Amino acid sequence: QVQWVESGGGLVQAGGSLRLSCAASGRAFSTYAIGWFRQAPVKEREFVATISPNGIRIDDANSVKGRFTISRDNAKNSLYLQMNSMKPEDTAVYICAAKEAIYPHITLTTPRQYAYWGQGTQVTVSS
Repeated sequence: QVQWVESGGGLVQAGGSLRLSCAASGRAFSTYAIGWFRQAPVKEREFVATISPNGIRIDDANSVKGRFTISRDNAKNSLYLQMNSMKPEDTAVYICAAKEAIYPHITLTTPRQYAYWGQGTQVTVSS
């Protein structure tokens, strides 16, 4: 299993930037498809971005395209989300997730596809 430790959340003004990190336990990190999701208080969990085990393929949501960048460092068992040009509608709890993948190039974009979840970190964007 993968256990996540998330960091980097906080309060930022609209137009600002934050960088989120998830550090994972386990030796098989490089075999996992990983991703970021977010959840606002009265909304369902929303896909943000995902990256394939080999780090080559990236998918992201239309709502964050061009503003957020997902990356991974398999040597450090870490996942990152660089968030730029942030908007109030980006306010949510951001959660990292992982799933063992058979193929090194696959990406997963729905919550039910993931097996391991972090606790989440709050991101608040003020107007």
